Amino acid sequence: MTKGWTKSDWRAKPRVQMPDYPDQSALNGVEAQLAKYPPLVFAGEARKLKKQLALAAEGKAFLLQGGDCAESFAEFAADNIRDTFRVMLQMAVVLTYGAKVPVIKVGRMAGQFAKPRSAGTEVIGGVELPSYRGDIINGFDFDSASRVPDPQRMLQAYTQSAASLNLLRAFSTGGFADIHRVHAWTLGFAEHDKAERYRALSNRISDALDFMNAAGINSDTAPSLASVDFYTSHEALLLEYEEALCRIDSITGQPVAGSGHMIWIGDRTRQPDGAHVEFARGVLNPIGLKCGPTTTAEDLKVLMAKLNPHNEAGRLTLIARFGAGKVGDHLPRLIKTVQAEGANVLWSCDPMHGNTIKAASGYKTRPFESVLREVREFFGIHKAEGTIPGGVHFEMTGKDVTECTGGLRAVTDENLSDRYHTACDPRLNASQSLELAFLVSEELSALRDVDRRVAL
Repeated sequence: MTKGWTKSDWRAKPRVQMPDYPDQSALNGVEAQLAKYPPLVFAGEARKLKKQLALAAEGKAFLLQGGDCAESFAEFAADNIRDTFRVMLQMAVVLTYGAKVPVIKVGRMAGQFAKPRSAGTEVIGGVELPSYRGDIINGFDFDSASRVPDPQRMLQAYTQSAASLNLLRAFSTGGFADIHRVHAWTLGFAEHDKAERYRALSNRISDALDFMNAAGINSDTAPSLASVDFYTSHEALLLEYEEALCRIDSITGQPVAGSGHMIWIGDRTRQPDGAHVEFARGVLNPIGLKCGPTTTAEDLKVLMAKLNPHNEAGRLTLIARFGAGKVGDHLPRLIKTVQAEGANVLWSCDPMHGNTIKAASGYKTRPFESVLREVREFFGIHKAEGTIPGGVHFEMTGKDVTECTGGLRAVTDENLSDRYHTACDPRLNASQSLELAFLVSEELSALRDVDRRVAL
């Protein structure tokens, strides 16, 4: 992507949110071993995703990005992968109906192991230890041995990612993703007593599928109805791992991040002169950039120029994460900055990270209503500015956890301890994720109706 760039250039830049490994020779050995392994994803897949994201930036597709806050070694299981994949497929069908455009499905999966932390240490019961930074770096257990950064964990993360991708590819093309099967699951959700508003939409989708079938358009005559494209993404936080899996595309000669189809830079690691921006600017993959309240217009200008110097469509996704009630304070000025620069970007909404609170019970949580409010504010501001809201980004799981309050099944503060399984941040459960998809679908449908009236 950038002439003269090498995959190790980041090592000369200031680094934040990365561990200091106590055994340098062990780290060198793991990096050398990873460098011999096959890449997890391929350049052609990353280029295809980039083309699809370019369509989303024009309003001709829509990005659905979701998955775990941080993947876990302990909870790695085929059923967990299947359940999250299934909910994302259900969400995509509902969003497709509302938007009337293809939905690009990108999981926070097969690589989302590292997490930035607000503090380098944490204190429990008067004992202070290094913070847990994700299973690829150190252990969750609160003891001195677990919290020492261990480079061997990168090898386990690679193995788990490879197995996850293998299963996801099988699910995507082996019949599991058939649209009729997926919608049948969604109909089950809509049978809930309080789901009347969603039941009507589900029935309309059923009518559309029945019409297509009657017209001879089904999984037998249109194989695309039985399979999906599914991509993986993660925050490119641990740069030793990213560098080791970086490869040269044999077709174009360009470097590609072989760790995932799309990588993103977090709000804590987006320093224009920092190591994470330096690495990401050189690979051909689509890049996400988290934009929070402290993102200045000048920083955004520099970051867009560095991360997308050729202003390539589909290359850069700006992921807005401000918090409910704060979107209007920040998003308009960033939209104006993008417009003034004439930059090609895709706007996506992350309504999770700005809405974390501490419940009276002591658990971190995210109120469903706050998540929904930020999404609605995001859509509203884009409508006012005449720009395109191109995607959403959720921390979610297919499991029936109780980590975010609210939603159709009304998780309360008192319920949080029932099934609070996350190692980091609270996730939407399967029911909350699908409910949110219905509500976002309504927003997309309203935008489509406005556009149609304007066209007339």
